[in-house]
Amino acid sequence: MADDSSRGQSVVEAYLPAMGRRREELTSPALILDAAVARQNIRRMAERLTGPAGLRPHAKAHKCPQVARWQLEAGAIGITVATVWEAAALAREGISALLIANQVVSPEKVRQAAETARDTSLLVAVDDPDNAEVLASAAREAGSEICVLIDVDTGMNRCGVRSCEDALKVADRVTRLAGLRLRGVTGYEGHCSLEPDRDTRARKANQAMDHLLGVVDQLSRAGYPMDIVSAGGTGTYDITGLNPRVTEIQAGSYVLMDAARLPIAPVFSPALTVLCTVISRQGQTAVLDGGRKTIGSEVTLPTVVGLEASTRAVNEEHLLLDLPSDSPLRVGDTVEVIPGYAPTTVNLHEVYHVVEDDVVHHIWPVLARGATLGDIA
Repeated sequence: MADDSSRGQSVVEAYLPAMGRRREELTSPALILDAAVARQNIRRMAERLTGPAGLRPHAKAHKCPQVARWQLEAGAIGITVATVWEAAALAREGISALLIANQVVSPEKVRQAAETARDTSLLVAVDDPDNAEVLASAAREAGSEICVLIDVDTGMNRCGVRSCEDALKVADRVTRLAGLRLRGVTGYEGHCSLEPDRDTRARKANQAMDHLLGVVDQLSRAGYPMDIVSAGGTGTYDITGLNPRVTEIQAGSYVLMDAARLPIAPVFSPALTVLCTVISRQGQTAVLDGGRKTIGSEVTLPTVVGLEASTRAVNEEHLLLDLPSDSPLRVGDTVEVIPGYAPTTVNLHEVYHVVEDDVVHHIWPVLARGATLGDIA
């Protein structure tokens, strides 16, 4: 099997004919990253996150070490990821101070986490004492140390301990295990991050943090170290990030933006689009060659750039637009689409076409799309 770097390079080489083309000249569907807009979004987040919390941006959206480096250069304290494969891929690219904001359970993933922790500072979310035992055993075998954040459910009803009593049980087990070190807690208030009303969003986010910090207080009184309180997303960075007891924010999608988050965080601009071609025009209906296999639409429908049109539906291979009767859009025209949801859109593509001044200057592979470390493209 080829190593990861050679596999990634082979994917990039397949797309090299796109180098030097203008964005509208790409073969569609094509994932486009506007470098200037992405860096502007990174600067804006650095400028606007004025509270005491640091930024540990989530890389699950972009899955790209080059973008992670931009974030670190702008002052990020580390990088958050969703999977152990993302952590390993970024660590191989020299990105350190990583948080896996998820449970790492299956044997291969546990082993990979322990090995990654040899070369980088690694935090892992844990909500189960027995899982802590497994992680500790792997860390000892690998000769590494895994740092632990207790995952607390703040209202999503997903992962995370549901009570202070459960948090204390996890803390007790973690602190007794060689190979692990307890650093604090994590709790993502994702259930309110897309709430359209700002006041309602703030109220719900603050309630979530009250619960998280109540758990922190109980753990602190019991003598457990609570150096890190990690929370927040793109929809709540300017709410949760102002809490003086939250030490870091995990917002990540602000770099790319999408149709779901633009109404919530309009200070950021769309840096990610998918170029599509009109393959059929029937009356007031235009059909584009991008569908669910290329454009994330599970949160909200995609929107088109610079065109009077509304998205009617997203099928497997087609995106349907409703147009005014006098629309000049014709078969063969290209259209850029803002995804409904950026993270899943990125995961559907092999590479970014990175444009500067509307010309492709770089082809960057999308890392860790699959279930194994070797599948980096």
